[in-house]
Amino acid sequence: MLDKKQIYPKSSENYYDDWGFSPAIESNGFIFISGCTGTRSDGSVPSDIEEQTHIAFQRIKKSLDEAGIGFESLVDLTSYHVGLGERLEKFMKVKSQYIPELFPAWTAIGVSELAAKGALVEVRVIARAQHNH
Repeated sequence: MLDKKQIYPKSSENYYDDWGFSPAIESNGFIFISGCTGTRSDGSVPSDIEEQTHIAFQRIKKSLDEAGIGFESLVDLTSYHVGLGERLEKFMKVKSQYIPELFPAWTAIGVSELAAKGALVEVRVIARAQHNH
């Protein structure tokens, strides 16, 4: 049987009912955090890529906090970008404020659109859970 536990940071309980997904799942020693866009808590999306990126990483941080770990536990990062070439440098500038060395594996993918209207970036991560056995 699969070892699986849902992780729900405060203010994200509606994801399961409204969208049919968990914000994060812990399974077999890893935390899988669903893609986070730069959508504000009121549902609006700023037009600035740097602000969107900060919001996305802050949303990821809430799941990491709930799991009792930090960004140093990341092993994989996947980012999806509308206008990848023209916005990647600004994304990387913000990313570097959150992701410490030893850097996780990272894949950046250019897409034509994201689920949240006006979203320019979505970030999903996998982290190693910290358990004292």
